[in-house]
This record gives sequence, C-alpha cells and structure tokens, in this order.
Amino acid sequence: MNLVERAKNIILAPAKEWDVIKGESLTIAEMFTKYAMILAAIPAVAGLIGYVVIGMSFGGFGTFRWPIGTALVWAVLTYVLGLAGVFLLAFIIDALAPTFGCQKNMVAAVKIAVFSYTPAWIAGILGIIPALSVLMIIASIYSLYLMYLGLQKIKEPAKDKLMPYLVAAIVAMVVIYWLVGFIVSRIALGSISGLANLGGF
Repeated sequence: MNLVERAKNIILAPAKEWDVIKGESLTIAEMFTKYAMILAAIPAVAGLIGYVVIGMSFGGFGTFRWPIGTALVWAVLTYVLGLAGVFLLAFIIDALAPTFGCQKNMVAAVKIAVFSYTPAWIAGILGIIPALSVLMIIASIYSLYLMYLGLQKIKEPAKDKLMPYLVAAIVAMVVIYWLVGFIVSRIALGSISGLANLGGF
C-alpha cells in the first residue's frame, strides 16, 4: 500500500479506490502503522506550530500564543486520542453491522474508519494558521461522504439500511469527537472552553 497514492486516489476517485481497498488483504496493524499513524500526525504537528508560532489574532487586543509545554501536551493527546478514536469508531461500525444486515468483520470496519478520515487528516495542515482551521469542517464533510461510500462498498448493507447505518456511524463519530476534544481540553488547557482538537476528532 502506497500512502501517497492511496490518499490521492481515495480523495479524487473514491468509488474506484474503495473497490481496490475491498480486495486488499490488509491487517489492522498495517492500516495504522503505514497510514493512519502517519497522516494523523499532520494536524497534531500543524496545530502545535500554529498555536505556538503563529497564534490567534484578536484584533486590537493582540495575538495570543500558547506556551510550548501546553501545546506539546495538546499535540500528543490530540494525536494519541485521535488514533484511539478512529479505532473506537471502527469497533462501533463493526458492532452495529448485524443490526443493519451486514457481517461483522473488524478489518473491514477499520478500512472504512481509517481511509474515510484521509481528507480530514490532510486538511489538518491548515492548523499551521489557526484562523483557517475552521476550513477543516469542509474536509470533515467530505470524510462523511467517503464513509458513505465505504459502508456501501465494504459492508454492503441492503439499500434501505445504508442511510440508517451511515447515520448511526455519524452519531458515533460526533460523540467520539466530542469526548476526545473534552479530554484534550481538560488536560492540556485546563478547561472545557478549548475544544480545538484538530486531530480529525
């Protein structure tokens, strides 16, 4: 599996690439060590640089930058918990499979979770300029579309069960995103006011 080619193809030609992914004999370890762990570092490192070097401008009130220690803790937690969140999402997708007429297959579920997150992780580079991080929402929306295709191609639910399956997966994703952001902000920032988790969750 070539990381660059996979990332490019899943973004530019997702329907075709999901067919390729479906036929690949990948292990969970391979998908994490050769793909997820590399791409998930983009938003964590970019955010670290952005919050420490660039900072957030508040007009006439000046620019606020995080202390390096705070930013390092934030980046590490964002990275580690973000990856854990992807695995948890895959676990939930697989656990819900029988409910929507699909077979349980954890490897297939990890394929869906990991490769769907590609655009969100890559867009994490925008974290270098914190003011642009809001644009990551667009990439996250595209990740949902990739998840829709992934569920359809990999898990193959009945047509009338595809959308309910997708909705359930999205709800799980949102809850995981909130939990990761809550934990990161409580530990790194000492409050729940900074749910600025740029790690895809």
